[in-house]
Amino acid sequence: MSTETTTYAGPEWARWLDSMEGVPEWTPPTAHKAPPRGWQQQVVKKFERLGELVPGIALALGLAIAGERLAFWFGTRVLGFDHSPISAVPVAVLLGLLVRNAIGLPAIYEPGLKFSIRFLLRVGIVLLGLRLGLGAVGAVGLAALPVIVVCIASALLVAWWLGRTLHLPRRLASLIAVGTSICGVSAIVAAAAAIEAEDEEVSYAVACVTLFGLLALFGYPFFAHWACGGEDKLAGIFLGTAIHDTAQVAGAGLIYQQQFDAPKALDAATVTKLVRNTFMAAVIPMVALVYHHSKKGQKKRLSWHQALPFFVIAFLIAAGLRTVGDLGERAFGLFSRDVWNQGLKAADSVAGWCLALAMVAVGLGTGLAKLRILGLKPFAVGLVTALMVGAVSLALLTLARALGWV
Repeated sequence: MSTETTTYAGPEWARWLDSMEGVPEWTPPTAHKAPPRGWQQQVVKKFERLGELVPGIALALGLAIAGERLAFWFGTRVLGFDHSPISAVPVAVLLGLLVRNAIGLPAIYEPGLKFSIRFLLRVGIVLLGLRLGLGAVGAVGLAALPVIVVCIASALLVAWWLGRTLHLPRRLASLIAVGTSICGVSAIVAAAAAIEAEDEEVSYAVACVTLFGLLALFGYPFFAHWACGGEDKLAGIFLGTAIHDTAQVAGAGLIYQQQFDAPKALDAATVTKLVRNTFMAAVIPMVALVYHHSKKGQKKRLSWHQALPFFVIAFLIAAGLRTVGDLGERAFGLFSRDVWNQGLKAADSVAGWCLALAMVAVGLGTGLAKLRILGLKPFAVGLVTALMVGAVSLALLTLARALGWV
Protein backbone atom coordinates (compact mmCIF):
# COMPACT_ATOMS: atom_id res chain seq x y z
CA MET A 1 0.00 0.00 0.00
CA SER A 2 1.38 3.34 -0.95
CA THR A 3 1.94 6.15 1.42
CA GLU A 4 -0.75 8.18 -0.30
CA THR A 5 -3.45 5.71 0.68
CA THR A 6 -2.36 5.48 4.30
CA THR A 7 -3.07 9.15 4.80
CA TYR A 8 -6.77 8.32 4.50
CA ALA A 9 -6.79 5.55 7.13
CA GLY A 10 -8.74 7.91 9.41
CA PRO A 11 -10.54 10.33 7.14
CA GLU A 12 -12.12 13.44 8.66
CA TRP A 13 -15.70 12.47 7.72
CA ALA A 14 -15.40 9.15 9.60
CA ARG A 15 -15.49 10.99 12.91
CA TRP A 16 -19.18 11.81 12.28
CA LEU A 17 -20.39 8.25 11.72
CA ASP A 18 -21.61 7.84 15.30
CA SER A 19 -23.16 11.30 15.49
CA MET A 20 -26.36 12.95 14.31
CA GLU A 21 -26.08 14.70 10.98
CA GLY A 22 -25.38 18.37 11.30
CA VAL A 23 -24.24 18.33 14.93
CA PRO A 24 -21.13 20.49 15.27
CA GLU A 25 -17.80 19.13 16.40
CA TRP A 26 -17.57 18.55 20.13
CA THR A 27 -15.03 20.59 21.99
CA PRO A 28 -13.91 20.00 25.59
CA PRO A 29 -15.64 22.28 28.10
CA THR A 30 -13.63 25.21 29.28
CA ALA A 31 -13.28 26.10 32.92
CA HIS A 32 -16.09 28.27 34.28
CA LYS A 33 -15.37 31.77 35.30
CA ALA A 34 -14.97 32.44 38.97
CA PRO A 35 -18.26 33.32 40.65
CA PRO A 36 -18.94 37.03 40.97
CA ARG A 37 -17.86 38.69 44.15
CA GLY A 38 -19.05 41.61 46.20
CA TRP A 39 -21.92 43.63 44.77
CA GLN A 40 -22.13 41.40 41.68
CA GLN A 41 -22.83 38.37 43.83
CA GLN A 42 -25.51 40.27 45.71
CA VAL A 43 -27.17 41.27 42.43
CA VAL A 44 -27.13 37.65 41.25
CA LYS A 45 -28.75 36.53 44.51
CA LYS A 46 -31.45 39.19 44.16
CA PHE A 47 -32.27 38.01 40.65
CA GLU A 48 -32.38 34.41 41.85
CA ARG A 49 -34.74 35.42 44.66
CA LEU A 50 -36.90 37.35 42.22
CA GLY A 51 -37.13 34.28 40.00
CA GLU A 52 -38.35 32.26 42.97
CA LEU A 53 -41.04 34.79 43.89
CA VAL A 54 -42.47 35.69 40.49
CA PRO A 55 -44.58 32.53 39.83
CA GLY A 56 -46.51 32.70 43.11
CA ILE A 57 -47.04 36.47 43.00
CA ALA A 58 -48.12 36.31 39.36
CA LEU A 59 -50.62 33.55 40.14
CA ALA A 60 -52.06 35.51 43.08
CA LEU A 61 -52.28 38.65 40.95
CA GLY A 62 -53.99 36.78 38.12
CA LEU A 63 -56.60 35.31 40.46
CA ALA A 64 -57.14 38.69 42.14
CA ILE A 65 -57.85 40.29 38.75
CA ALA A 66 -60.03 37.33 37.76
CA GLY A 67 -61.97 37.64 41.01
CA GLU A 68 -62.54 41.34 40.40
CA ARG A 69 -63.75 40.76 36.84
CA LEU A 70 -65.94 37.81 37.84
CA ALA A 71 -67.56 39.74 40.70
CA PHE A 72 -68.25 42.69 38.37
CA TRP A 73 -69.65 40.43 35.64
CA PHE A 74 -71.94 38.52 37.97
CA GLY A 75 -73.22 41.62 39.75
CA THR A 76 -73.91 43.64 36.61
CA ARG A 77 -74.69 41.11 33.89
CA VAL A 78 -76.36 38.36 35.92
CA LEU A 79 -77.96 40.29 38.80
CA GLY A 80 -78.57 43.43 36.73
CA PHE A 81 -77.11 46.06 39.09
CA ASP A 82 -75.39 49.20 37.81
CA HIS A 83 -72.60 48.58 40.31
CA SER A 84 -71.85 45.05 41.41
CA PRO A 85 -72.91 44.37 45.01
CA ILE A 86 -70.45 41.48 45.21
CA SER A 87 -67.03 42.07 46.74
CA ALA A 88 -64.09 40.89 44.64
CA VAL A 89 -62.01 39.62 47.59
CA PRO A 90 -64.12 36.59 48.63
CA VAL A 91 -64.50 35.61 44.97
CA ALA A 92 -60.72 35.71 44.52
CA VAL A 93 -60.17 33.74 47.73
CA LEU A 94 -62.63 31.10 46.57
CA LEU A 95 -60.78 30.88 43.26
CA GLY A 96 -57.59 30.30 45.21
CA LEU A 97 -59.22 27.58 47.31
CA LEU A 98 -60.57 25.96 44.15
CA VAL A 99 -57.18 25.94 42.44
CA ARG A 100 -55.41 24.53 45.50
CA ASN A 101 -57.89 21.80 46.35
CA ALA A 102 -59.36 20.83 42.96
CA ILE A 103 -56.33 21.19 40.72
CA GLY A 104 -53.33 21.23 42.99
CA LEU A 105 -50.46 23.65 43.36
CA PRO A 106 -46.88 22.85 42.28
CA ALA A 107 -44.14 23.69 44.76
CA ILE A 108 -42.73 26.38 42.45
CA TYR A 109 -45.53 28.73 43.54
CA GLU A 110 -44.94 28.39 47.28
CA PRO A 111 -42.17 31.03 47.76
CA GLY A 112 -44.20 33.76 46.07
CA LEU A 113 -47.33 32.90 48.05
CA LYS A 114 -45.43 32.96 51.34
CA PHE A 115 -43.94 36.31 50.34
CA SER A 116 -47.43 37.66 49.66
CA ILE A 117 -48.74 36.57 53.05
CA ARG A 118 -45.71 37.57 55.09
CA PHE A 119 -44.51 40.72 53.32
CA LEU A 120 -47.19 42.16 51.03
CA LEU A 121 -49.79 41.84 53.79
CA ARG A 122 -47.61 43.91 56.11
CA VAL A 123 -46.92 46.47 53.40
CA GLY A 124 -50.66 46.85 52.88
CA ILE A 125 -51.28 47.29 56.60
CA VAL A 126 -48.50 49.85 56.96
CA LEU A 127 -49.88 51.85 54.02
CA LEU A 128 -53.28 51.86 55.72
CA GLY A 129 -51.62 53.94 58.41
CA LEU A 130 -51.47 56.78 55.88
CA ARG A 131 -55.27 56.84 55.88
CA LEU A 132 -55.29 57.74 59.57
CA GLY A 133 -53.61 60.31 61.72
CA LEU A 134 -52.28 59.49 65.16
CA GLY A 135 -55.37 61.08 66.68
CA ALA A 136 -57.69 58.73 64.79
CA VAL A 137 -55.51 55.74 65.67
CA GLY A 138 -55.58 56.71 69.34
CA ALA A 139 -59.33 57.28 69.34
CA VAL A 140 -60.09 53.89 67.78
CA GLY A 141 -57.51 52.13 69.94
CA LEU A 142 -58.88 53.56 73.17
CA ALA A 143 -62.46 52.70 72.19
CA ALA A 144 -61.47 49.16 71.28
CA LEU A 145 -59.13 48.51 74.21
CA PRO A 146 -61.75 47.38 76.79
CA VAL A 147 -63.35 45.06 74.23
CA ILE A 148 -59.93 43.63 73.33
CA VAL A 149 -59.00 42.93 76.93
CA VAL A 150 -62.28 41.19 77.81
CA CYS A 151 -62.27 39.15 74.58
CA ILE A 152 -58.69 37.96 75.14
CA ALA A 153 -59.36 37.01 78.75
CA SER A 154 -62.59 35.21 77.84
CA ALA A 155 -60.97 33.28 75.01
CA LEU A 156 -58.07 32.14 77.17
CA LEU A 157 -60.31 30.97 80.00
CA VAL A 158 -62.82 29.20 77.76
CA ALA A 159 -60.19 27.47 75.64
CA TRP A 160 -58.25 26.26 78.67
CA TRP A 161 -61.43 25.07 80.41
CA LEU A 162 -62.72 23.25 77.35
CA GLY A 163 -59.32 21.72 76.71
CA ARG A 164 -59.17 20.40 80.25
CA THR A 165 -62.76 19.14 80.10
CA LEU A 166 -62.17 17.30 76.81
CA HIS A 167 -58.76 16.05 77.95
CA LEU A 168 -56.79 17.81 75.24
CA PRO A 169 -53.00 17.96 75.72
CA ARG A 170 -52.16 21.09 77.68
CA ARG A 171 -49.86 22.43 75.01
CA LEU A 172 -52.46 22.02 72.28
CA ALA A 173 -55.12 23.73 74.39
CA SER A 174 -52.69 26.58 75.10
CA LEU A 175 -51.91 27.05 71.41
CA ILE A 176 -55.59 27.14 70.45
CA ALA A 177 -56.20 29.62 73.27
CA VAL A 178 -53.52 32.11 72.21
CA GLY A 179 -54.28 31.67 68.51
CA THR A 180 -57.96 32.42 69.00
CA SER A 181 -57.54 35.18 71.56
CA ILE A 182 -54.68 37.26 70.13
CA CYS A 183 -53.49 37.04 66.55
CA GLY A 184 -53.82 33.63 65.02
CA VAL A 185 -50.82 31.97 63.44
CA SER A 186 -48.26 34.50 64.70
CA ALA A 187 -49.29 33.96 68.30
CA ILE A 188 -49.33 30.18 67.84
CA VAL A 189 -45.79 30.14 66.46
CA ALA A 190 -44.51 32.42 69.21
CA ALA A 191 -46.23 30.43 71.95
CA ALA A 192 -45.05 27.13 70.49
CA ALA A 193 -41.46 28.20 71.00
CA ALA A 194 -42.22 29.32 74.56
CA ILE A 195 -43.87 26.04 75.64
CA GLU A 196 -41.83 23.69 73.41
CA ALA A 197 -44.86 22.40 71.50
CA GLU A 198 -44.63 19.54 69.02
CA ASP A 199 -45.01 20.16 65.30
CA GLU A 200 -48.25 18.17 65.20
CA GLU A 201 -49.75 20.32 67.95
CA VAL A 202 -48.79 23.48 66.07
CA SER A 203 -50.40 22.10 62.91
CA TYR A 204 -53.64 21.30 64.76
CA ALA A 205 -53.83 24.79 66.27
CA VAL A 206 -53.04 26.49 62.95
CA ALA A 207 -55.71 24.35 61.26
CA CYS A 208 -58.30 25.55 63.80
CA VAL A 209 -57.43 29.20 63.24
CA THR A 210 -57.37 28.75 59.46
CA LEU A 211 -60.73 27.00 59.26
CA PHE A 212 -62.75 29.26 61.53
CA GLY A 213 -60.92 32.35 60.31
CA LEU A 214 -61.92 31.59 56.72
CA LEU A 215 -65.54 31.08 57.74
CA ALA A 216 -65.46 34.40 59.61
CA LEU A 217 -63.79 36.09 56.64
CA PHE A 218 -66.76 35.28 54.42
CA GLY A 219 -69.57 35.69 56.95
CA TYR A 220 -68.63 38.29 59.54
CA PRO A 221 -68.52 41.40 57.29
CA PHE A 222 -72.20 40.94 56.44
CA PHE A 223 -73.11 39.91 59.98
CA ALA A 224 -71.26 42.91 61.41
CA HIS A 225 -73.12 45.31 59.12
CA TRP A 226 -76.43 43.91 60.32
CA ALA A 227 -75.56 43.45 64.00
CA CYS A 228 -73.91 46.87 64.38
CA GLY A 229 -76.71 48.71 62.62
CA GLY A 230 -74.51 49.89 59.79
CA GLU A 231 -72.18 51.81 62.13
CA ASP A 232 -68.83 51.40 60.41
CA LYS A 233 -66.59 52.03 63.43
CA LEU A 234 -68.42 49.48 65.57
CA ALA A 235 -68.36 46.95 62.75
CA GLY A 236 -64.62 47.45 62.32
CA ILE A 237 -63.94 46.94 66.03
CA PHE A 238 -66.04 43.79 65.92
CA LEU A 239 -64.06 42.43 62.98
CA GLY A 240 -60.79 43.30 64.70
CA THR A 241 -61.72 41.47 67.89
CA ALA A 242 -63.79 38.53 66.62
CA ILE A 243 -61.52 37.28 63.80
CA HIS A 244 -58.23 35.64 64.71
CA ASP A 245 -55.45 36.11 62.15
CA THR A 246 -54.22 39.50 60.96
CA ALA A 247 -54.61 38.55 57.30
CA GLN A 248 -58.19 37.43 57.87
CA VAL A 249 -59.07 40.65 59.71
CA ALA A 250 -57.60 42.74 56.91
CA GLY A 251 -59.48 40.69 54.34
CA ALA A 252 -62.77 40.98 56.21
CA GLY A 253 -62.30 44.73 56.56
CA LEU A 254 -61.57 45.00 52.86
CA ILE A 255 -64.70 43.02 52.02
CA TYR A 256 -66.75 45.31 54.27
CA GLN A 257 -65.24 48.37 52.62
CA GLN A 258 -65.97 47.10 49.11
CA GLN A 259 -69.43 45.82 49.95
CA PHE A 260 -70.74 48.79 51.91
CA ASP A 261 -68.44 51.60 50.68
CA ALA A 262 -67.18 52.07 54.23
CA PRO A 263 -63.42 52.68 54.51
CA LYS A 264 -63.81 53.58 58.19
CA ALA A 265 -64.63 49.96 58.96
CA LEU A 266 -61.34 48.76 57.46
CA ASP A 267 -59.47 51.47 59.37
CA ALA A 268 -61.10 50.52 62.68
CA ALA A 269 -60.56 46.80 62.09
CA THR A 270 -56.87 47.36 61.31
CA VAL A 271 -56.20 49.53 64.35
CA THR A 272 -58.10 47.17 66.63
CA LYS A 273 -56.19 44.16 65.37
CA LEU A 274 -52.81 45.83 65.72
CA VAL A 275 -53.61 46.87 69.29
CA ARG A 276 -54.72 43.30 69.94
CA ASN A 277 -51.45 41.98 68.48
CA THR A 278 -49.39 43.93 71.00
CA PHE A 279 -50.93 41.86 73.80
CA MET A 280 -48.61 39.03 72.78
CA ALA A 281 -46.01 40.80 74.90
CA ALA A 282 -48.03 40.05 78.04
CA VAL A 283 -50.13 36.98 77.21
CA ILE A 284 -47.53 34.60 75.76
CA PRO A 285 -45.07 34.91 78.68
CA MET A 286 -48.04 34.32 80.98
CA VAL A 287 -49.04 31.21 79.01
CA ALA A 288 -45.47 29.94 79.21
CA LEU A 289 -45.37 30.62 82.96
CA VAL A 290 -48.62 28.74 83.55
CA TYR A 291 -47.52 25.82 81.42
CA HIS A 292 -44.09 25.54 83.02
CA HIS A 293 -45.47 25.99 86.53
CA SER A 294 -43.99 23.43 88.90
CA LYS A 295 -41.81 22.09 86.06
CA LYS A 296 -38.06 22.18 86.05
CA GLY A 297 -35.96 23.38 83.17
CA GLN A 298 -35.13 26.65 81.50
CA LYS A 299 -38.02 28.62 80.11
CA LYS A 300 -37.73 30.17 76.68
CA ARG A 301 -38.32 33.88 76.47
CA LEU A 302 -40.35 35.73 73.89
CA SER A 303 -38.15 37.94 71.73
CA TRP A 304 -39.13 41.59 71.34
CA HIS A 305 -39.86 41.30 67.61
CA GLN A 306 -42.33 38.49 68.32
CA ALA A 307 -44.05 40.50 71.04
CA LEU A 308 -44.16 43.71 69.00
CA PRO A 309 -43.86 43.02 65.26
CA PHE A 310 -42.04 45.70 63.30
CA PHE A 311 -44.98 46.32 60.97
CA VAL A 312 -47.01 47.52 63.97
CA ILE A 313 -44.35 50.15 64.64
CA ALA A 314 -44.22 50.99 60.92
CA PHE A 315 -48.01 51.45 60.91
CA LEU A 316 -47.72 54.01 63.71
CA ILE A 317 -44.89 55.77 61.84
CA ALA A 318 -47.10 55.96 58.74
CA ALA A 319 -49.93 57.42 60.82
CA GLY A 320 -47.45 59.94 62.21
CA LEU A 321 -46.41 60.90 58.68
CA ARG A 322 -50.07 61.43 57.79
CA THR A 323 -50.52 63.64 60.85
CA VAL A 324 -47.51 65.81 60.03
CA GLY A 325 -48.29 65.88 56.30
CA ASP A 326 -51.77 67.23 56.95
CA LEU A 327 -50.37 70.26 58.80
CA GLY A 328 -49.87 73.58 57.08
CA GLU A 329 -50.55 74.68 53.53
CA ARG A 330 -47.94 72.35 52.03
CA ALA A 331 -47.25 68.78 53.15
CA PHE A 332 -43.89 68.75 54.94
CA GLY A 333 -43.35 72.20 53.47
CA LEU A 334 -42.64 70.58 50.09
CA PHE A 335 -45.76 69.18 48.42
CA SER A 336 -48.95 70.95 47.45
CA ARG A 337 -52.25 69.66 48.79
CA ASP A 338 -53.16 68.19 45.40
CA VAL A 339 -49.89 66.26 45.15
CA TRP A 340 -50.18 65.09 48.76
CA ASN A 341 -53.76 63.92 48.27
CA GLN A 342 -52.87 62.13 45.05
CA GLY A 343 -50.03 60.37 46.86
CA LEU A 344 -52.38 59.28 49.64
CA LYS A 345 -54.85 58.00 47.06
CA ALA A 346 -52.12 56.02 45.29
CA ALA A 347 -50.92 54.56 48.60
CA ASP A 348 -54.47 53.52 49.42
CA SER A 349 -54.79 51.77 46.05
CA VAL A 350 -51.48 49.93 46.57
CA ALA A 351 -52.62 48.91 50.06
CA GLY A 352 -55.81 47.44 48.65
CA TRP A 353 -53.95 45.38 46.06
CA CYS A 354 -51.40 44.18 48.62
CA LEU A 355 -54.19 43.00 50.92
CA ALA A 356 -56.02 41.38 48.01
CA LEU A 357 -52.89 39.48 46.92
CA ALA A 358 -52.31 38.34 50.49
CA MET A 359 -55.86 37.04 50.78
CA VAL A 360 -55.63 35.17 47.47
CA ALA A 361 -52.38 33.65 48.75
CA VAL A 362 -54.23 32.54 51.88
CA GLY A 363 -56.77 30.76 49.70
CA LEU A 364 -54.05 29.18 47.56
CA GLY A 365 -52.19 28.08 50.66
CA THR A 366 -55.14 26.41 52.39
CA GLY A 367 -55.29 22.69 51.75
CA LEU A 368 -58.66 21.51 53.02
CA ALA A 369 -57.49 17.89 53.08
CA LYS A 370 -55.11 18.76 55.92
CA LEU A 371 -58.06 19.82 58.06
CA ARG A 372 -59.26 16.20 58.20
CA ILE A 373 -56.53 15.37 60.69
CA LEU A 374 -57.94 17.88 63.13
CA GLY A 375 -60.22 15.52 65.02
CA LEU A 376 -63.39 16.40 66.88
CA LYS A 377 -61.96 17.56 70.20
CA PRO A 378 -59.62 20.32 68.92
CA PHE A 379 -62.32 21.23 66.42
CA ALA A 380 -64.86 21.66 69.23
CA VAL A 381 -62.50 23.75 71.36
CA GLY A 382 -61.65 26.02 68.44
CA LEU A 383 -65.26 26.39 67.31
CA VAL A 384 -66.72 27.17 70.74
CA THR A 385 -63.91 29.59 71.57
CA ALA A 386 -64.25 31.41 68.24
CA LEU A 387 -68.01 31.76 68.59
CA MET A 388 -67.65 32.89 72.19
CA VAL A 389 -65.15 35.62 71.26
CA GLY A 390 -67.55 36.95 68.63
CA ALA A 391 -70.47 36.87 71.06
CA VAL A 392 -68.52 38.68 73.80
CA SER A 393 -67.31 41.32 71.34
CA LEU A 394 -70.81 41.96 70.01
CA ALA A 395 -72.31 42.11 73.52
CA LEU A 396 -69.72 44.64 74.71
CA LEU A 397 -70.10 46.79 71.59
CA THR A 398 -73.88 46.73 71.93
CA LEU A 399 -73.56 47.84 75.55
CA ALA A 400 -71.04 50.53 74.64
CA ARG A 401 -73.33 51.86 71.91
CA ALA A 402 -76.29 51.93 74.29
CA LEU A 403 -74.25 53.86 76.87
CA GLY A 404 -72.81 56.19 74.25
CA TRP A 405 -69.20 55.15 74.85
CA VAL A 406 -68.39 54.64 71.17
